[in-house]
Amino acid sequence: MDFKRTQGLKKDSDFRKVYKHGKSFANRNLVMYILDNKSDSTRVGISVSKKVGNAINRNKVRRRIKESYRLNIDANVKCGYDIVFIARVAIKEADYKDIEKSMNHIIKKAGLI
Repeated sequence: MDFKRTQGLKKDSDFRKVYKHGKSFANRNLVMYILDNKSDSTRVGISVSKKVGNAINRNKVRRRIKESYRLNIDANVKCGYDIVFIARVAIKEADYKDIEKSMNHIIKKAGLI
């Protein structure tokens, strides 16, 4: 069994393709774009704008999003998608539990579980 199904989405061109051709879902803290990548692995990218705060705050938000995905979603999400999470400005007041709830809500809304 392959336990490492989720990979990182790294290239700018990959992000742009997901933005241009993907479907978006949003709530107060997060925007999520998904695109079928026609492979058996899921790739996840996280984008946090400078509007969220300085580098320390952006990295904290990025780590919380990544950990929330890893603990709650990773094992249950359907394979074969490129997923991009974009943090909204409101996320800087959110704690880990709020981010976790937002992510679960947005993934269910998209029908990826």
